[in-house]
Amino acid sequence: MDKQNISVGLDIGTTKIVAMIGRKNEYDKVEILGLGKAKSMGVHRGVVNNITQTIQSIQQAVQEAEAAAGEKIEDVTVGIAGQHIRSLQHSDYITRPNSDMVIDEEDIDRLINQVHKLVMLPGEEIIHVLPQEFKIDGQAEITEPIGMYGGRLEANFHVVVGQVSSIRNVGRCIQSAGLNLEGITLEPLASANAVLSREEKEAGVALIDIGGGTTDLAVFKDGIIRHTAVIPFGGNVITEDIKEGCSIIEKQAELLKVKFGSAWPGENKDNEIVSIPGLRGREPKEITLKNLSKIIHARVVEIIEQVYVEIKNYGHEEQKKKLIGGIVLTGGGAQLKHLKQLVEYITGMDTRIGYPNEHLAGDSDEDIASPLFATAVGLVMDGLKRQERKKVEAIEEEMIAAVEEEQMQEPEMDVVVEEPKKERRSFLDKLTERVKDFLDNAE
Repeated sequence: MDKQNISVGLDIGTTKIVAMIGRKNEYDKVEILGLGKAKSMGVHRGVVNNITQTIQSIQQAVQEAEAAAGEKIEDVTVGIAGQHIRSLQHSDYITRPNSDMVIDEEDIDRLINQVHKLVMLPGEEIIHVLPQEFKIDGQAEITEPIGMYGGRLEANFHVVVGQVSSIRNVGRCIQSAGLNLEGITLEPLASANAVLSREEKEAGVALIDIGGGTTDLAVFKDGIIRHTAVIPFGGNVITEDIKEGCSIIEKQAELLKVKFGSAWPGENKDNEIVSIPGLRGREPKEITLKNLSKIIHARVVEIIEQVYVEIKNYGHEEQKKKLIGGIVLTGGGAQLKHLKQLVEYITGMDTRIGYPNEHLAGDSDEDIASPLFATAVGLVMDGLKRQERKKVEAIEEEMIAAVEEEQMQEPEMDVVVEEPKKERRSFLDKLTERVKDFLDNAE
């Protein structure tokens, strides 16, 4: 099988680590070849806090995926998340030396690089600089400035910031697991690519990805990312509450949540009881499902209200910022019964559960098209896009080399070669290289 067309997504989560191998089929859909998952031992709230355990979990997930696909994994696209991620809005401009020439990619690169020079808090690094709207000589609401004339190029940016040490720790785990870091992607963006349609992003939508340790939010409007946030609460806090509230061990609390949990207490009758075996010959415990759902409800309301504050910070109440697409819930926590109804009740916004099946091949396994694997599917898609970009660049370089060779063979002719413009590299590609360089130098 052609290694070039295969991409591997590695989702390093708080509860699980997922390795997913995929490729594009002839219908331009993603075909999943192998899936491996392992319990995540060394990650807390999306941040690596035990390198050795994380490496072991990564190796376990990768080996499982390799066995399923019959392929050797070398390069991976990894997701970055965690409570250290924050975002901000920033406006910047450049004055062009010659306004008689059209704006090209170099001008936009110059503007983006200027934003990267922003002074951040100590130990922080800019992960993404996402241009939103451009302004040329005062003319606003321009989405594509290339090819236009103007002296002053201005833009609003969505800037995503993370901790340098956390990013490097993830890089160290990947390298020590014997893998090559192909790219880094912000996890809410990967999930959004997997579960949102283009129409939803245009209309305005808030994606809520409820994971084990964190809840990630990504707000889109007019097809552009407008706001991202990471709330340091997820499914694990709900399990912890059940454990404390019912005086049972964590394993039993997790099973109770998954099998009988509900976010809406009114759904359970008073006489519905579940019996939990006691520890080491102790009496079994009887827990009413109504009490269980009250415990879950209290924590879920807290998480959703925090997310809703972030959505309102974007300005959802304003008419021009209204999110017509409502809310899309994904991640493992989205499988909680009656969560959709509770979110609609709290926010008053239309809500649906996001499954990553829109971009998957029709014969994909049902388990893979679960909200649980939305981030992993998004990371595979991101890796495939990155490969396509590299192919285009390689073809362009070959064309330049061929023309230069012809020139050398025919020295008497003056041929002017216009080099094809290289596709603008995302800052994440540059960040990936910096992490690689850092790890190489640290050897």
